[in-house]
Amino acid sequence: MPTPNISGLRQQIQNVIGPTPWYWKTFPALRSESGQRFVWTHHDDQGPLGYVVSLALEQQPDKPRLALNTYCRPFLIPPARLGIWCPEGRNIRLVCFEPDQLKAFDLAEIAGWFKQSSDRIYAATPPVAEFEVPVKLPPGTNKINVPAEMQTVDELIAPTTYAALNQDEPAMALYVFYLQAGLVEVLPQKWFTSAQYNVGQQWITRAARDPESHQIFGDGIRVGSFLLEEDGCRLQEWIDKKE
Repeated sequence: MPTPNISGLRQQIQNVIGPTPWYWKTFPALRSESGQRFVWTHHDDQGPLGYVVSLALEQQPDKPRLALNTYCRPFLIPPARLGIWCPEGRNIRLVCFEPDQLKAFDLAEIAGWFKQSSDRIYAATPPVAEFEVPVKLPPGTNKINVPAEMQTVDELIAPTTYAALNQDEPAMALYVFYLQAGLVEVLPQKWFTSAQYNVGQQWITRAARDPESHQIFGDGIRVGSFLLEEDGCRLQEWIDKKE
């Protein structure tokens, strides 16, 4: 395998999708099956819509069709569906929407609601498919039941908290979903422990695979950006470290 280009990874990391609302500018451009373009809007950090990120038709930006609370990550499901993954209690929830089916709603419907709710996703139209995966799966490859509507996604890397029995065990893991194959590979981050980090204040927000070296890289809040070893569990080197 070629040696990862750190300078190239530094550029790549800027485009890796991260959680709402902090990384909303990384969210993917969406065009529906009928050819309609959609746009994302962040509704500021204050007020009744604080932290909300909404999705609307490009020509109707004030008529949202989807709203996301904190910690959601959208992803594209070829050819033209929209996926969202987010934490849901002790699970990771993955949902699939058909953009052309999404109905518009008034932002007043959710004003203040998200702040009082643990719900992550609001839409007037139900998803066409969804499923959940426990965050307590054992390390290694696990079989999962993936709805047919989501099986066109090859790989999706989801950072999540991980149950550590003591301060020296991994406090986070990467769930590498292979939705086409109906598999998820659980990669405990052996370098990310509560002995080394202030878990909760510091956390891994996003990760992706370098297309050339096939190694995983990512970054986090108050952590910095990093490159993992080939096993995907150990830190190889820092791209940019936060001191």
